Amino acid sequence: MAGMRRLELSEALHLGPGWRHACHALLYAPDPGLLFGRIPLRYAVLMQMRFDGRLGFPGGFVDLRDGSLEDGLNRELGEELGEAAGAFRVERADYRSSHAGSRPRVVAHFYTKLLTLEQLTAVEMGAPRARDHGLEVGPAQDPTPPPPAPEGLSQLFPRVVGVWVLGLVRVPLYTLRDGVGGLPAFLENTFIGNAREQLLEAVQNLGLLEPGSFARLKISTPP
Repeated sequence: MAGMRRLELSEALHLGPGWRHACHALLYAPDPGLLFGRIPLRYAVLMQMRFDGRLGFPGGFVDLRDGSLEDGLNRELGEELGEAAGAFRVERADYRSSHAGSRPRVVAHFYTKLLTLEQLTAVEMGAPRARDHGLEVGPAQDPTPPPPAPEGLSQLFPRVVGVWVLGLVRVPLYTLRDGVGGLPAFLENTFIGNAREQLLEAVQNLGLLEPGSFARLKISTPP
């Protein structure tokens, strides 16, 4: 993860008042479905498609003066994903990693949360009605200030703070017979910050792929 260093949570929480904290979460659920009636889907994993075509995870900046990291993250998820996010709570046990970048002075905390497929589907269906739908309050993954709303789309993309988002997408965890379609092709997209590395680490450590398939993935190294 170029430009970012990994650190323990205890160290991250003692970086001092000059640092900002952001939390993002990968939401996933077992999915017994079959693609084309023969390819196991295994799990449904959610990411967000941003206005700039980059992929990231829901979440955003949190203020430790208002509570814990998890308090802030759950508040962000409720605002971005809507009422369905109230059916679960991301806890400290769901924490995965922290990475810090020096410019700007931001530390990004990453979580993974196991849901039921019904809960995850409810999030997908309810997100367009969320208070902050159209926003990914996560400049921590990309410090560049967000641009104004696209011309003629200001009503569709109300701006508060953050980066315009086009919606939720599911990550294809399968690989087609050509060895490219599915997850390998998905990974050729552009990801914001270290979201690509977070995704790969999560699917491997959580065992979301078919056993032995991770080692066979044709994964290119981003420039």
